[in-house]
Amino acid sequence: MVDYDLEERTAKFSENIIELCKKAPKNTITIPLIDQLIRAGTSVGANYYEANGASSKRDFRNKIFICKKETKESMYWLRIIARALEEEKLIGKCRELWQEFKEFTLIFSTIASKTSNV
Repeated sequence: MVDYDLEERTAKFSENIIELCKKAPKNTITIPLIDQLIRAGTSVGANYYEANGASSKRDFRNKIFICKKETKESMYWLRIIARALEEEKLIGKCRELWQEFKEFTLIFSTIASKTSNV
């Protein structure tokens, strides 16, 4: 079942990113990639929380665009990490997270287009 509470969904997603990164092997290749994914991936939810507390419609729209941008960046880092990983179980988790990122991109694109008159 899809969770339609987007604040909760993005928070749980951030937790899933952290869990993946905790399980990923740490070496000279993966450490900087993990750092980038955690920064970008967890900022999606943080920016969505901020959007819901925006001071104006324009501020809300700006935060939504940041969510969309961070989602796209996260997809990039997830792709690169999946390539660096060797454990199939972790690669499978990357695929699941990738799908969620795709859904977030569609959601934030829709929200942004509906607020483009601001």
